[in-house]
Amino acid sequence: MERRIINPWTWQDQMGYVQANEVAGAGRTIYCAGQGSVDGEGSPVQPEDMGAQIGQTLDNLEAVLREAGASLSDVMRLHIYTTDVDRFLEAYGALASRLAEAGCRPASTLVGVTRLALPEMLVEIEATAVV
Repeated sequence: MERRIINPWTWQDQMGYVQANEVAGAGRTIYCAGQGSVDGEGSPVQPEDMGAQIGQTLDNLEAVLREAGASLSDVMRLHIYTTDVDRFLEAYGALASRLAEAGCRPASTLVGVTRLALPEMLVEIEATAVV
């Protein structure tokens, strides 16, 4: 697989994402459903703690990717939904550090929404990985 990062500017580098990922010669594409801060039974955890919810959401995303034979480093695209954009941005370091640690520089979009599937959820993340 060959990956080319496309960044006409440099401002996004400090936030750990890219404007586009071009992928050639990939074997598989994995489309992950939205992951949130829930336990193994699907019950919400860490209510009201945005940083902790981001961490649990990434744990769950990594579990799905691992089951598919992939990892965070294979993620090319993230869709991030949150019920509170300001709180999410305050806790952004929880996401950015995990992605940087994994060598993940996805193209991503952050969207503020009124509510997620479970009322206690503050953040939900969808991913597309290529291996």
